[in-house]
Amino acid sequence: MTTTTKAVRTRFAPSPTGFLHLGGARTALFSWAFARHHGGTFVLRIEDTDLERSTPEAVQAILDGMAWLGLDADEGPFYQMRRMDRYREVIQRMLEEGTAYYCYCTPEEVEAMREKARAAGLKPRYDGTWRPEPGKTLPPVPADRKPVVRFRTPQDGVTAWNDMVKGPIAFDNSELDDLIIARPDGTPTYNFCVVVDDWDMGITHVIRGDDHVNNTPRQINILRALGADIPVYGHVPMILGPDGEKLSKRHGAVSVMEYDKAGYLPDAMVNYLARLGWSHGNDELFTREQLVEWFDTRNLSKSAAQWDPKKLNWVNAHYIKQTPDAELAALVAPRIAERGGDPDAANLPAVMALLKDRAETLNELAEGALLFCGPFTPAEPELMEQHVDETARTLLADFAAQARELPEWNANSIDALIKSLLATHGVKMPKLGIPLRLVVTGRKQTPSIGHVLALLGRERVLERLAGY
Repeated sequence: MTTTTKAVRTRFAPSPTGFLHLGGARTALFSWAFARHHGGTFVLRIEDTDLERSTPEAVQAILDGMAWLGLDADEGPFYQMRRMDRYREVIQRMLEEGTAYYCYCTPEEVEAMREKARAAGLKPRYDGTWRPEPGKTLPPVPADRKPVVRFRTPQDGVTAWNDMVKGPIAFDNSELDDLIIARPDGTPTYNFCVVVDDWDMGITHVIRGDDHVNNTPRQINILRALGADIPVYGHVPMILGPDGEKLSKRHGAVSVMEYDKAGYLPDAMVNYLARLGWSHGNDELFTREQLVEWFDTRNLSKSAAQWDPKKLNWVNAHYIKQTPDAELAALVAPRIAERGGDPDAANLPAVMALLKDRAETLNELAEGALLFCGPFTPAEPELMEQHVDETARTLLADFAAQARELPEWNANSIDALIKSLLATHGVKMPKLGIPLRLVVTGRKQTPSIGHVLALLGRERVLERLAGY
């Protein structure tokens, strides 16, 4: 188990340049579960400094996704654009203390430095032209040029940390560039804002994607320059598609809210996402409470997880079966209405009880419920001609006559009537069952015919039998 010496504070810090995707949702889930496991605090931070790509709609999409998944933040959302004064204050302090400096090189000049290094077989980097050093004379300050601010990265030693997922990681400081922390217009850069936020918000543990591994030594060095505590970092591998390639839209890498529209339950999505890169023995199905109780970063996988739509459907089917019928009915009712049905046309909880054992999504339940809640469409004439012959008509007439007199209209009494008719006429079930389905439901295949007729109601059943 991850050891902690003070109150745990984790954060999820998405950039609002698009929807909350599956990888981001999983990172948020792990950070949330870690905080909940340790009785700590989960912070939501919106990193909206990319003014060209950040949009209010994307912010709302992230908030909606978090709310749907039930990943409630204890603090936030905090917005970086509202903290600009704080960032500038810290940059000014660093300039005064000598841990940052102005650099007047143009982007073209910096690129030329990098090309020169590449040509010499060295790592491409800024050459420190404007980096102050004892006894060094800096170039004259150009009058027509606004500078960037660079962080004065230590040139000796290594920056190392014990990653919660990957274990010990180390970078030679000699390979790290003097990072730009403020642009010519004074706006701070991503890596700098992250550092100040984590410092100010007292973040103790950072769980994020392993595409951030190269940012971590830079952020650690800035934190050290500020005299701040260093969080414990954990970098989780990416999620791959079923074909082993990076997860993309063609694999289902869409907004988590698209999974809501597609009929997945949030608890099922949380369960499935948790298993993508984390495990507790062989347990595949578990509640949120169990996830929080069991969550241990030692059980985060070092290798990439693979998205499996069939597995997600299996998990969702389990949660549908476990959901009370009345609750399912409330979730499915608007989906029935979207498909032109009337959710009030049948006993919807009873319909859910009949259908839920075979459904993988709420949308499948809605489609199935149209049998009871949708407009009636008679069977195709070809099917009627194939299955409804004179014998079938006699059976249907007998069924209608006796069904009208049944003292109770329920699945048991209807099944008993069907069984009696089969015995009386000396025929097998398909001879009555298929014509009965075709005439009453317009379909050749349905769930148990007794249950279907019971839910349709005696009046509708007799009306359709009389009208065919």
